[in-house]
Amino acid sequence: MVMKVHGGVASTATMRVFATLYEKDLEFEFVPVDLRAGEHKKEPFLALNPFGQVPAFEDGDLKLFESRAITRYIAHAYADKGTPLVCEGKPMATVGVWMEVEAHQFDTFASKLQWELVYKPMFGMAMDAAVVEENEPKLAKVLDVYEARLSQSKYLGCDCFTLADLHHLPTLTNLMGTPLKKLFDARPKVSAWVADIMARPAWAKVLAMRSQK
Repeated sequence: MVMKVHGGVASTATMRVFATLYEKDLEFEFVPVDLRAGEHKKEPFLALNPFGQVPAFEDGDLKLFESRAITRYIAHAYADKGTPLVCEGKPMATVGVWMEVEAHQFDTFASKLQWELVYKPMFGMAMDAAVVEENEPKLAKVLDVYEARLSQSKYLGCDCFTLADLHHLPTLTNLMGTPLKKLFDARPKVSAWVADIMARPAWAKVLAMRSQK
């Protein structure tokens, strides 16, 4: 049975799952969920994710939600396919740390900035400058930590591309289209890392899906 991803092509969480599947060279069926019409808040979608958020994922009789949990499942269950996005032994512990950093440090501020600078304009809403002013220096501090880390390692988790890097791609790509690009460009190691991971062929496929919506 072909895996199914229920979500939206412009949803950063859904894009995270797409990227993982493309890195793994796995076939999947995309099942669009009309977020504007609120389909994610109604049945039958709520049977897949009771919290009413995209994406939801099916692999045979296995049903999952929460994008980072889905990507971890794919990376481990299909470890022999495509790009090895996880490691064995002690290196995986470090990859795990940086996966947590993305979720609890980077994304905490990056998502708020993305909402103000990317999604609000898209929906015709007014940006809240105070939110941007509050969160920009907080994101800058996180990127200072990244600059130090990337001075020691080619990628965040280890010297190869893993989920710790991949999880950043959707929000990172959106922010690079805003004035906050300067925060990344000002840090040479971060800037090189951003250029590297955004140039991956699997990510180009995800962006092509988004552009066809």
